[in-house]
Amino acid sequence: MTVVDAVQRRVLRVLAVTQVLGAAGVTIGLAVSTLIAAVLADSDAVGGMAQTAAVLGAAVFALPAARLAARSGRRPALVLGYGAGAVGAAVAACAVVLGSWQVLLVALVLFGAASSANLAARYAGADLAHPHRRARSVALVVWAATVGAVAGPNLADPAGRVAVRLGLPVGAGPYLMSAVLFGLAAWVVLRFLRPDPLVLAKSAVAPSVGTRRSVAVWRSLPPAGKLALGGVTLCHTAMVGLMSMTPVHMEHAGSSLRVVGVVISLHVAAMYAASPLFGWMADRLGRVPVLAIGAALVVAASGIAGMAPSHDAPQLAAGLALLAFGWSAGVVAGSALLTESVAVVDRPAAQGLSDLCMNVGGALGGVAAGVVVTAWSYAALGLLVGFTALPLLVTCLFASLQRVR
Repeated sequence: MTVVDAVQRRVLRVLAVTQVLGAAGVTIGLAVSTLIAAVLADSDAVGGMAQTAAVLGAAVFALPAARLAARSGRRPALVLGYGAGAVGAAVAACAVVLGSWQVLLVALVLFGAASSANLAARYAGADLAHPHRRARSVALVVWAATVGAVAGPNLADPAGRVAVRLGLPVGAGPYLMSAVLFGLAAWVVLRFLRPDPLVLAKSAVAPSVGTRRSVAVWRSLPPAGKLALGGVTLCHTAMVGLMSMTPVHMEHAGSSLRVVGVVISLHVAAMYAASPLFGWMADRLGRVPVLAIGAALVVAASGIAGMAPSHDAPQLAAGLALLAFGWSAGVVAGSALLTESVAVVDRPAAQGLSDLCMNVGGALGGVAAGVVVTAWSYAALGLLVGFTALPLLVTCLFASLQRVR
């Protein structure tokens, strides 16, 4: 085993731990944010703004974090993300105590930085990976978030009870728990992510080679890189749009919160649990064919979920599970393809642009989905998402035939 291989194994172990902590912190906060904001403001519209604030925070943080990573490495960028998220969670707890929904929304923008750090961590897993294992390394980091994403919402209730015992409002507890988890994630990165994987990867590059901003990198991206960026963004936008309106669709049939929770939990688990499989496939079959599989799964999921009656929880669960698999295939294969499409010194800028596009796409997808369902129906949303994914599927199939990797 070479020194680089040993460092890579250490990096993956550290990132796996931070993914568990970070994902748990993110899902605890997001599980209660809509409800708490709606209660504080006595407005469902403000409740919807809570999720948007966190997504926009992740988008705003993506490019500055990428710039910091390009200058100083992955470690300071991830520490900054988790640290800012911890501050945002603490301020959100204070907002609950004060009863201010305005302060809560501002705090959730900072909270979103931790979500951005969790997304960026997958690229840190690819910095030192061998080309034939790069997708599997990305997938391993994504998969580690499964534990935190599934466990996180279940920690909200115990955290609320602890807050009550301390004389605080029950809604402050989940945010305080998120702050602790983000703080632990930042400490783990600061203490154990040594040597920095990106700094080590860049050490092989001539010192005269400088970094470029995201716009310049975008202009010089090869076709494979632009395909990767578009694929990741589309799969994420489709996932957020269709998933966000499924609880509303089920509520129209009088489905209980328990049934809705089970469907969404299965969806979240499927997002991460299958990533090692798609990572292995991307390394064996190629990045573009797996992107095509992701697009095909999104199309299939849109049809299955879109045609499901609002009372048919099993069909909706099956559709959302396929949607999650499509997201996983797209993100894993697209992230690996984007990483190897640019020079080492340009990776942070390209990856930051990717995360920015993902978060902006997710925010727009959620808003557009609400408009479509309000104006037409959930079935129309499924039809729209499916047709939106078709160009990616066709492009990937043609690219695969031309052996583009």
